[in-house]
Amino acid sequence: MAYGTPATPADVEAYYTHVRRGRPPTAEQLDDLQRRYDAIGGTSPLLERTRAQARCVAAALGDRFTVELAMKHAPPFIEHAVSRVVDRGLRRAVGVVLAPHYSRLSIGEYEERARAAAGDRLVFTMVPSWYDAAPYLDALAERVEKALAQLPARTEVVFTAHSLPARIVDEGDPYPEQLRWTAEAVAARAGVERWRVAWQSAGRTPEPWIGPDILEVLDELAVLDDVDGVLVCPAGFTSDHLEILYDLDVEAATWAAHLGLHFARTESLNDDPRLCQAVAAAVLDHA
Repeated sequence: MAYGTPATPADVEAYYTHVRRGRPPTAEQLDDLQRRYDAIGGTSPLLERTRAQARCVAAALGDRFTVELAMKHAPPFIEHAVSRVVDRGLRRAVGVVLAPHYSRLSIGEYEERARAAAGDRLVFTMVPSWYDAAPYLDALAERVEKALAQLPARTEVVFTAHSLPARIVDEGDPYPEQLRWTAEAVAARAGVERWRVAWQSAGRTPEPWIGPDILEVLDELAVLDDVDGVLVCPAGFTSDHLEILYDLDVEAATWAAHLGLHFARTESLNDDPRLCQAVAAAVLDHA
């Protein structure tokens, strides 16, 4: 399962309405989202990338498994994917989200919808997280090392994930701690001593979201005498999509240039075989 994306510019309003739980966006909100899609070519490559990941995971799992792709906010929806599994005559299913870290507000919602759709038609098991999978950590570390080789010696690495409402921290949600664990493990593998965790792509809602935001971190680093560059490793994301191609490659990169910082981000995992091995191993552990 993955978040979903509008397939064409004509689908943006329906997609945004679904993300907003049925509340249509204002004209200003819709124009702002479309502007960001336009900046990366009109649409996000998320659906194409996720299809490639699904094929790669299927190959890693082998013939014993049938793999169905499902999206949270766009076709093919989770409920339709579950029905296809049932129509195939299958009676057991394992759900896994192409996001490594667990939160009740993210992975938990995927699970709720999948279980509701499955009902008593399937024996359903959910993979809660796979943030500590060695192949995933190795792939990230390799990308960090590769990117750092092109940046100044005095570069700080910032590991990011999608921000969530700050109330999850008080609720004991493991999401922030799992991201920090991943960051520490990748930094150790890559031999990085100077690093930190930040958050990005917070929702446009009145309630506070987890911080610091990546743009705030750039502000902090720009005034330090011993930092010349910033490398962002978006460890919470597994493929190219709007939050990578716009929020980092356009918005954060532009702000870093304004601040006089050298800036780069690690290449997305997409369908790297190690990512697929990590996801497949998590499925096998729960099958």
